[in-house]
Amino acid sequence: MKKPLLVLSALALGISSVIAPVTATAALPVSVNNQQLPSLAPMLEKVTPAVVSIAVEGKHTSTQQLPDSFRFFFGPDFPEEQIREQPFRGLGSGVIVDAGKGYIVTNHHVIDGADKIIVQFHDGKELTAELIGSDKMSDIALLQVKAPKDLTEIKLADSDQLRVGDYTVAIGNPFGLGQTVTSGIVSALGRSGLNIENFENFIQTDAAINSGNSGGALVNLNGELIGINTAILGPNGGNVGIGFAIPSNMVRSLAEQILEFGEVKRGVLGVQGGELTAELAEAFGYETNQGAFVNQVMPDSSAEKAGLKAGDIIVSVNGKNIRTFGELRAKIATLGAGKKVTLGIVRDGSKAKDFTVTLQEMAQNTMKADNLHPGLVGAEFANTSSSDKTKGVKVTNIAEKSLAARYGLLKGDIVIGLNRSPIKNLGELRKALEKKPAVLALEVQRKDAVLYLIIR
Repeated sequence: MKKPLLVLSALALGISSVIAPVTATAALPVSVNNQQLPSLAPMLEKVTPAVVSIAVEGKHTSTQQLPDSFRFFFGPDFPEEQIREQPFRGLGSGVIVDAGKGYIVTNHHVIDGADKIIVQFHDGKELTAELIGSDKMSDIALLQVKAPKDLTEIKLADSDQLRVGDYTVAIGNPFGLGQTVTSGIVSALGRSGLNIENFENFIQTDAAINSGNSGGALVNLNGELIGINTAILGPNGGNVGIGFAIPSNMVRSLAEQILEFGEVKRGVLGVQGGELTAELAEAFGYETNQGAFVNQVMPDSSAEKAGLKAGDIIVSVNGKNIRTFGELRAKIATLGAGKKVTLGIVRDGSKAKDFTVTLQEMAQNTMKADNLHPGLVGAEFANTSSSDKTKGVKVTNIAEKSLAARYGLLKGDIVIGLNRSPIKNLGELRKALEKKPAVLALEVQRKDAVLYLIIR
């Protein structure tokens, strides 16, 4: 008999699904011998209003190569490719992390490519959400709704304090059924190498989570957020008790960076390495096989400047033990560029020694400006790097015949001001555009000249 194929899958749900009928079970008593049975209900009554359902609509674009015969019959100006747009709809979950400002955290793959994002709250109310920013490599997205006064937010726990065996509760919108609660324990910590996302440091749980739970909450028994549910391991995308969540400390750091800079300013340590195997640990006189082994320290990197060497074993980050190289990589990347980090190092089998490292910045990510302002549609922006003489927001690409191109923006321009206010990064540009000014007076550095572009 063939073994069932186990597949890793993200949890966003397509709009159609098959629901099988089940039989009802008898209700359990609330007390036995006049003694109250333990219940999660009081905690959940406070927490569940902070978990929302998310519905998205958009279009997937694909290109198809056309036969050469088309150009023979219709002339050389006939396009070589045909662009096709396929509409899609999907469902997921989200967590309110700031009720006053209407900020909601979800997964990047839930809203990827969406033109419309609708958030449904616990009381059935629906609002359109704006995408503030997202990070594909860590699968986190930050949304904002025009916040009613009665929103409930969820407090973020310190996920570094989690232990295997701690109780967990998963809340989300599986299969589009509506809000559902399941429970379990932390099965493992620091899971990586699953090839779900680029930076993996997952909490593994056996709480039942399924398609549609993406972006939902994983909470502890105090009702605090310990993770964002992201993926499952199971046959045909079904639950078999192995689910993965992004730790709350990663979520907090990424969301703060998106708010401040408009993107994730990923930190880089500058080492190459791998897992610390039992053989390596024995060869280097190390008593356990938990930690990250450094094969190489890159020249002029943060690690080299701090004094790290090849052969070092990194065992902790900011006083918190790490288990694998993948966990080290994920933590460093999400802490953010410019942050000072204390690394616990074991060298030559001796006791651990602390090194303080200031993280450098990874190569810049770009951000589409389509959601910032109608007049900027077609432009892609990135924060300027240390090699740029001028601080601001750099135009990395302009779509041909787009509105941004018609208003005169060029690739390589650096936006240094908006309506007489200085602009130093994407976060400042986004905040300035939140006021929705009727006219944009963009102050632009173009090579050695400064000019103004008026966008209406």
